[in-house]
Amino acid sequence: MIDLLSRLFARSEPVLSEATARDASAIATLHAASFHRGWSEDEIERLLLDRNVLTHRAMAGSRLAGFIMSRMVAGEAEILSVAVGTAQRGKGLARQLLALHLRRLAGLGTRVVFLEVDEGNTAARRLYRRAGFQEAGRRERYYLGADGNQSAALVLRRDLS
Repeated sequence: MIDLLSRLFARSEPVLSEATARDASAIATLHAASFHRGWSEDEIERLLLDRNVLTHRAMAGSRLAGFIMSRMVAGEAEILSVAVGTAQRGKGLARQLLALHLRRLAGLGTRVVFLEVDEGNTAARRLYRRAGFQEAGRRERYYLGADGNQSAALVLRRDLS
């Protein structure tokens, strides 16, 4: 009986898989909650339907816990967005999503991955640094915060081959 109760109330790890257009609404909701300017459901759906866009999701039961999305062109990819819900932050989910995503990109022939990150986002910068990304450039006053302040975007790069 105790074993049965333990299994019923045990917290299961989020399940990672490739996202589909059916995930557009949940991804748009999480994106809007995570960024100053969220993308609409229509924008997300168009990206999910684009054959050059790869998106992975993390599901905690029937709820979206996180996602990562990249656009691939000519052996290169750009990570467009990464978001993890507040309930899952700090538990390594972004690291798991990133690792899976990079493996899949490499398997699809991607040789180099780029991304932009707000210089003030220390958690994201730490994630990318630990994953082997290096600073390749800087865009001053790129991001506009909710408070009206502007911050630089760091352009990061990682070779996969």
